Amino acid sequence: MIARLLEDKVELDKDAIDILYNTGYFGRPRGNVLELSLVEAAYLLYREKISITMDSESLSFPEFFKIASMRHRYFELKYIVYKDLKERGFYVQPSVADFRVYPRGGHPGKTPARSYVYVRSERSSVSITELMKSLNTVSNVRKQMILAIVDEESDITFYEVKKISISGQMEQFNDNLNAESSLLEDRVIVWDKKASSDLYNKGFYGKPLDEDRLQLSLIESAYLLEKNLIQIKDRERDKVLDSDYFFNKASEIEPEFSIKYHVYRDMREKGLVPKTGFKFGTHFRLYIDIESPKKIPHSEYLVHAISENHIFILPIMSRAIRLANSVRKRMVFALNYNGNYEYIDIGRVKM
Repeated sequence: MIARLLEDKVELDKDAIDILYNTGYFGRPRGNVLELSLVEAAYLLYREKISITMDSESLSFPEFFKIASMRHRYFELKYIVYKDLKERGFYVQPSVADFRVYPRGGHPGKTPARSYVYVRSERSSVSITELMKSLNTVSNVRKQMILAIVDEESDITFYEVKKISISGQMEQFNDNLNAESSLLEDRVIVWDKKASSDLYNKGFYGKPLDEDRLQLSLIESAYLLEKNLIQIKDRERDKVLDSDYFFNKASEIEPEFSIKYHVYRDMREKGLVPKTGFKFGTHFRLYIDIESPKKIPHSEYLVHAISENHIFILPIMSRAIRLANSVRKRMVFALNYNGNYEYIDIGRVKM
């Protein structure tokens, strides 16, 4: 079958509708012609199902591939992913994402599409704004969002991106402690023995300095200060610090304090127990519930707080996800998006 290369598509005559669309679901019928995307056309040319002409001259596969790569950004990456999915036995169609993929055994007209696939190079970056826009589009039509990342050797890693709702079972601390504590270099010490014991054993805040005293992180201290559970004093002048002063001081000590704190507070308000994720290279490890500090369960999630202007550098994102998987956890990115806290789970998936 002879096809004609136009600007950003390839056209075939009516007979191709029965041969290519009705049997393989390639292209889209438009009246008396079948329109193929450049990626679909390249695949069919490679499989020797069609020949392609431009200005009445027949194009070889290399000639067409080079022309298509100049007319369609990231054409070669999309071709690599398309070919991979087709050779795995999936029906694949162009869509508002790069591709719409049908489940095994399904096809257009028989079953709904399962996934929307977005193709990116490992060298590219993805803004959280772009990611959330795509995720909202996919969520609205109840599809699975897949990022297909193509590395420099043309290997593909597939990541599923989804919103998750997490809630815990940790009860809110209601005791009227107002425990005296001091801000030292970059942490807070609670001096009262009973308050230290209650905060640690009932709320799993901080870590014991000894049998009588408790040390708190800046994040934990700000939250407990906001809840009026502790009173923080300056170590030099013994002056009581209000929440605003402490927040500003903590932000000077830790540049990411504000982003981390607001996510921490949201998780605590949801009954979750966030603890530092430093050993895993992230902000928090997250517990659904802790009955006793002596019986700490496995944490299911690693959580990294990001801003609404965050840019994902894909190799860095990949390392974070790989590390989380290696310790049997899910990698979650948390942010305040349009006034709501969103938790985005990104994990490797097999297609």
